[in-house]
Amino acid sequence: MPLTLSPRADFKARLAHGPAVLAPLCLDPLTARLCEQLGYGAGYLSGGALGYALAVSEALLTVSEFADATAAITRRSSLPLIVDGGVGFGDPVHTARAMWDLEAAGAVAIELEDQVAPKRVSHHRGVEHLVPVAEMVAKLEVAVAARRDPDFLVIARTGAVRHEGFEAAVARARAYAAAGADLVMLFPESAEQWRSAPERVGAPAVAMTAHGRQSAEDWAAQGWRLVIDPFTGQVVAVDAVRRAYAALAAGGPAGDMDQLMEVYRDLPVIAGLDELYDIERATTEPGT
Repeated sequence: MPLTLSPRADFKARLAHGPAVLAPLCLDPLTARLCEQLGYGAGYLSGGALGYALAVSEALLTVSEFADATAAITRRSSLPLIVDGGVGFGDPVHTARAMWDLEAAGAVAIELEDQVAPKRVSHHRGVEHLVPVAEMVAKLEVAVAARRDPDFLVIARTGAVRHEGFEAAVARARAYAAAGADLVMLFPESAEQWRSAPERVGAPAVAMTAHGRQSAEDWAAQGWRLVIDPFTGQVVAVDAVRRAYAALAAGGPAGDMDQLMEVYRDLPVIAGLDELYDIERATTEPGT
């Protein structure tokens, strides 16, 4: 009988070969199942987006809230889920706890960044405070040691391009890779930086940007192995709901009713209710 890879090992293998993996925002199981049905290679549970959904800052979220959201998604979807671990929820010992909880919840990867802990609300408006390289290296070493599954990936993110310059960001990325990070993320600001970063960072490179700028094949050709879109899904959803509810509040229709009902009828299929119907037919309501 042929051996099969675990979901994490399979995700890790796909990161190493072929087109770049595109990971759109997934805040709930319904969205994750939809992304899976559309053929995406992964999903991303964003701290910023989860904070907005709960009407608070990412800086105020707890590891338990992330673990609960992660478990809800992975329980009902086999889409590989990357989780935004922010600053690790505190110092290295808190990061170890976060690793345990998010690994147990079914994530395939955690992203950790080099901002101060506790994270500050003002990072939403671009006010960021980076920790020294040695402090982040120590946190990453603890994170790597805390995982039980070596295929549970650690993504090290640096915001140094904006605050210290591109060369400093590359140096940080290389130090984080040497500390055991499996992938590194930075934020280039020029076309030349986008071209050169993947070769220089010392580990598989992760981009965070809106999808649709180029194909997965083109991303891979430039050396980027994973492309995370942390906001498009939430932005278009809020915009659509705002437009529809504004139309209803003004006394008009929310949109074409035939189209709305067509999508409504798709929801049970996306949510996977067919398997529950099958159980009822076999046990609760025979003959239906």
